[in-house]
Amino acid sequence: MSRIRGKDTKPEMLVRQYLHARGLRYRLHTKELPGKPDLVFSGLRTVIFVHGCFWHRHEGCRYFVVPKTRTDFWLNKIGRNVANDERQQQELRNQGWRVLVVWECELRPLHRERTLERLFYSLTAPEAEELEY
Repeated sequence: MSRIRGKDTKPEMLVRQYLHARGLRYRLHTKELPGKPDLVFSGLRTVIFVHGCFWHRHEGCRYFVVPKTRTDFWLNKIGRNVANDERQQQELRNQGWRVLVVWECELRPLHRERTLERLFYSLTAPEAEELEY
C-alpha cells in the first residue's frame, strides 16, 4: 500500500491536462478546504474530486470488487473513506462550493472523451448542475 498515491494519479492527471488545454486554471489539493479537493476553481466556487472506484466504493462499478482476504478490514477501511467523502462534500456544499466527482472508470478509453467534455461543459456553462460522472 505504500505505492498507492493520493495525488497526481493517472486519472487525475488526465482531467488536469484536458481542462488546462482548454484554458481553465485551477489550484491543486487546497489544504484549507475539507477533503483537499483534487482541483479547485475558486472563481467558479467549484471543486472536483477524482475518485478511484476501489478506494471510494463506486457502487455498481465492475472495478469495485471486495477483496477475498481480510474482507472485514477492507470493508471497514473503504466504508470510512466513503463516510469521509460524504461528510467532506457536505461541508463544502454548506460553505457554498459546487462539488463534482469524476470516477476512475469514466476515464477509461471507451468513456474518456465524453466524460471530459461533460466535465468541461459543467464548469463553463452557468446553468450546469452538479453532476456525478
